[in-house]
Amino acid sequence: MSITADPTADAPQRGLSRIKDVVRAYVALTKPRIIEQLLVTTIPAMLLAQRGIPSPWLVLWTMVGGTLAAGSAGALNCVVDADIDAVMKRTSARPLVRHQVPVRNALVFGVVLGVLSCGFLWLTSNWVAAVLCVGAILFYVFVYTMWLKRRTSQNIVWGGIAGCMPVVIGWSAVTGDVGWPAFVLFGVIFFWTPPHSWALAMKFRDDYERAGVPMLPVVLPARQVSFRIVLYSWAMVLCGLLLVPATSWIYAVAAVVLGAWFLTAVHRLHNVYRGGEEGKPMKVFHLSNSYLCAVFVMVAVDSAVGLPITGWF
Repeated sequence: MSITADPTADAPQRGLSRIKDVVRAYVALTKPRIIEQLLVTTIPAMLLAQRGIPSPWLVLWTMVGGTLAAGSAGALNCVVDADIDAVMKRTSARPLVRHQVPVRNALVFGVVLGVLSCGFLWLTSNWVAAVLCVGAILFYVFVYTMWLKRRTSQNIVWGGIAGCMPVVIGWSAVTGDVGWPAFVLFGVIFFWTPPHSWALAMKFRDDYERAGVPMLPVVLPARQVSFRIVLYSWAMVLCGLLLVPATSWIYAVAAVVLGAWFLTAVHRLHNVYRGGEEGKPMKVFHLSNSYLCAVFVMVAVDSAVGLPITGWF
């Protein structure tokens, strides 16, 4: 007598697996890696605004609101750029390209996250943070994604403004306004974005060219791109030094050392391209992530334990 396996026995497991796949797809729409970077810059800005440790609840609520906002921008970006993502190898596994999420659902998901982020920040922090949050989402979607990205090689320069907003939002969540140190932090990220993005675009130049996106490495020779990377890197480091009056020797020393470290790397990359050889831009790309993280970590450490330089005299 043979025993036939029950075909429905594994149904609950298959159903659970499908649910997990759907959840993973929606999470992927929010671009979690970008969210991590935004949160790394927001918390130090809040500590600097407080010149100490803010309310843990305020930090948590701001992080939740910021995560919802960044997720909204990421999901809406995926909707608008679905055609580009399908052409580029680097983005060909995104949920809309693989038809894991219907486009309509992704659009609704992005809008709902945006509304929730605004309402949440309004209720848990203040209206200034909420309004800045909405502005960042709208700028990223309509100005960068829908207008600049496909039209100009300066797309990431001005489009990167949206990525600078978390520090301003974090500051305003603590103080209810925007102080000059928040604008300095904004400037650091603003000048950091082009070297970071152009280094990546140099590696995936063919991808961008195939997709019709005029990133700077697509329209200019590598030597000219690396020269611009050097210029923006210098602007980034010098902008970071403007924060010294609001910090202590801890940040001042770290800013100089980290700046010299990064500038050495970008000058080496430019020298390689200037000599007619093939450079390794991904080293600068990864180093830019480490640099930004280290600088903001030192802002946080300094804010928690350091005495402002203006208080030395």
